[in-house]
Amino acid sequence: MVIAEMFVLFILYSFLGWVWETIYCSIQNGEFRNRGFLFGPICPIYGCCVVFVQLLCRYGKGIVSAEAPVWRTFLICAVGSAVAEYATSWYLEKRFHARWWDYSKIPLNLNGRIALPISLCFGAAGVLIVRYLLPSLSHAGGFVHPLVWEALSLILMGVFAADFALTEAALNSLLQRIETMENEFNTRAQSAYEAVAEKPQQISAKVKGIEEEFRSRVSSAASGLTAGQKHIMENIRSFRPVKKRRYTLHAGQKLKEALAEAKLRRKKTADGKQS
Repeated sequence: MVIAEMFVLFILYSFLGWVWETIYCSIQNGEFRNRGFLFGPICPIYGCCVVFVQLLCRYGKGIVSAEAPVWRTFLICAVGSAVAEYATSWYLEKRFHARWWDYSKIPLNLNGRIALPISLCFGAAGVLIVRYLLPSLSHAGGFVHPLVWEALSLILMGVFAADFALTEAALNSLLQRIETMENEFNTRAQSAYEAVAEKPQQISAKVKGIEEEFRSRVSSAASGLTAGQKHIMENIRSFRPVKKRRYTLHAGQKLKEALAEAKLRRKKTADGKQS
């Protein structure tokens, strides 16, 4: 019953995290942004962190609670969020060669994965959650029958698993396409370099011609992406090349730029029709 309850609450907290991320990013970008790693309206990292804090409140012998000193709750939440963010960012980059957030432009950041101001904000949010949100939900949860927790957890687990599988499939297909384009470009660029190695003045022109050809192909590929893949591309902040080479196309970044340009053209067309 506890596992079922925690899973339902994990989905709830993940949804609330998605609401926060979406509102913040939509305001920041001046348009609606559907944030999150998955297709569905959830950000699992928020759910994991809040469930962990709730378990500490319930079984941690007073380490974290509504009655505990504010400074201790703040410190645990700030450090915990930093560890979760850094570990998640590192894993996603190693697994998919991409970053879903980048704090490089924020002061006091560590490898762009975490930043002190962000961790302090999460610490403050943690205090509010421990003092107000968790006690209210704990009180309301007492009126829920155990069978309801079980049924809800099974339903939500099925939806979550399907969402994760679809996202994983779409992301792997997208990254495979990007890697194929980069490998083809790198192979041709290296061949061109070796062919004219003794004439340096021709190398740049040769590689530039190949790059222009691939830019056109990337733009065509952008128009052929599925809605799910476009959603993924919008939420990825940056790509990291799998291998460092003499010449690199950075197809993922070029694909993002092509999607942004296509979106801007559609917006201008729509504005023109309205005027």
